[in-house]
Amino acid sequence: MNNIDLNNLLAFIVVARERSFTRAAAQLGVSQSALSHTVRRLEEKMGIRLLTRTTRGVSTTEAGERLYMNLGPHYEGIQTELSALYALNDKPAGTIRISTHERPADTILWPKLSKLLPLYPELNIEISINYELIDIVAERFDAGVRLGDQVAKDMIAVRLSPDVRMAVVGAPSYFKNRVIPQTPQELTGQNCIRLRLPTHGGIYAWEFEKGGQILHVQVQGQMIFNQSVHILNAALQGYGIAYLPEEQIKPYVAEGQLIQLLEPWCPTFPGYHLYFPSRRQSSPAFSLVVDTLRYRT
Repeated sequence: MNNIDLNNLLAFIVVARERSFTRAAAQLGVSQSALSHTVRRLEEKMGIRLLTRTTRGVSTTEAGERLYMNLGPHYEGIQTELSALYALNDKPAGTIRISTHERPADTILWPKLSKLLPLYPELNIEISINYELIDIVAERFDAGVRLGDQVAKDMIAVRLSPDVRMAVVGAPSYFKNRVIPQTPQELTGQNCIRLRLPTHGGIYAWEFEKGGQILHVQVQGQMIFNQSVHILNAALQGYGIAYLPEEQIKPYVAEGQLIQLLEPWCPTFPGYHLYFPSRRQSSPAFSLVVDTLRYRT
């Protein structure tokens, strides 16, 4: 017990935290097989099993959870102190982890950060696509990206985009033998392409607003997706009517591939925001990322 390698303990802590050899190996910069061998060597040295490995993932045993709960905070403290020391160099370095979903990742984060990274070789960015409204602090993300009205009040929010207006669209082929709805109520009986919400598993009710009147319509249809890109593709192929951000459908409307309807009824939501806890310690790397992503009119 006196000769346990601290590097082996570190490997165990990261695996226990991530609940995955794949993610832990990526963070530590080693192969999965090497990491698995390291943890097994630690278990053999201690004479007790720390992790339970199954085809579905990795979990801690009772002993492993106890070890992780006792050592994990010390490891996090060391990481925080090292980040603070690096910040004294006043040179952007280290890893910034951001939770988002595919639309802002494709249209905001990657276009801006791809130009930033070549200028700062010691800066690493991890973008995690996650459709649930997760606790970024508990999941150890530095920041998250969501629409403004989805950001908790105790978070600092930095605007990344203008407001987002929604749109209802369908392909000309879909309306070939159908009447184009003129009001949200006329969506009844239409084949609408629906969205399943990731957090609670419910089906999203389409939101409309006109002259102070607010409507939430539970549309019906044959297809349900949990990603907007699939909803868009189904609409383009004429399978039904879709409810999507206007920015996403504009090119297809301009080319005549989609018909936009119910425009007077479509609401506008606060744009995408980068959010993070107020107690997050600023660093040159994090400040640089925030300033790069900030929306400027």
